[in-house]
Amino acid sequence: MPIKLICSDIDGTLLNKDRELSAKTIAQIKWLAPTPFILISSRMPKAMLHLQKELNIEYLPIIAYNGGLILANNKIISTTEISTTTTKSIAAFCSGSGLNLHLSLYHNDEWYVPDLDYWAKREANNTKVNPTIQHINTTLKSWKSENKGAHKIMVMGDAKEIDTLVNYIAENFKNEIIGYRSKDTYLEIAHKSISKKTAIKTLLNHQYPELTIKNVLAFGDNYNDLEMLESVGIGVAVANSKPEVLAIADAITDTNKEDGVANYLEKLN
Repeated sequence: MPIKLICSDIDGTLLNKDRELSAKTIAQIKWLAPTPFILISSRMPKAMLHLQKELNIEYLPIIAYNGGLILANNKIISTTEISTTTTKSIAAFCSGSGLNLHLSLYHNDEWYVPDLDYWAKREANNTKVNPTIQHINTTLKSWKSENKGAHKIMVMGDAKEIDTLVNYIAENFKNEIIGYRSKDTYLEIAHKSISKKTAIKTLLNHQYPELTIKNVLAFGDNYNDLEMLESVGIGVAVANSKPEVLAIADAITDTNKEDGVANYLEKLN
């Protein structure tokens, strides 16, 4: 089937070693217009919008939080949230049992941290978004009164302590939430019902009903990209991808540091 829409992961895939869009990447994506180029990421919307502006694609939908939130024309077309009850349990575990894990809570463009520690500063630097400092219990109480949940829970810290949390989730919440380990020290927790694959299908149904998932070309590098790359028409892995991602990809391009996405797109010219 002909490719009519392109989706790309951001971190480790689209951005270079400086976590920025290279001049070549910007030029290639602009050249593709009017073929839609959709950013699909575990990031919050605010951490994606500045990239859309650089690419002149602000008018296009975005898929945030691995599919937990899909926006089109500044409106929510799909939202899937983790309950405040489950989030409270995760927060209590991260601060108890002698653990010292950083916890970030996200809802749409809200990002809350209990304090501006090493991990919060690092994530702020990576995403160019600053968090709101607020006690976890205050955030959860506010969300509960507003009938809101977390689109993502980000936990950062010692790899062995993260292992402990992974086991806790598997034992207590395996039917509700899932954790994607982007690094040994990073665990991104989302509702189990969503994925980048389901998000693309939802986006197509709402915005591009004339297309099927086989009309989609997608780029990725990590575990949360596996389903997406397997299900689209052409799934492309950057060379720095996890071995499991490289194994299932239809094609492999150069690393993100070598403008892998742009180099692949250039061949489509």
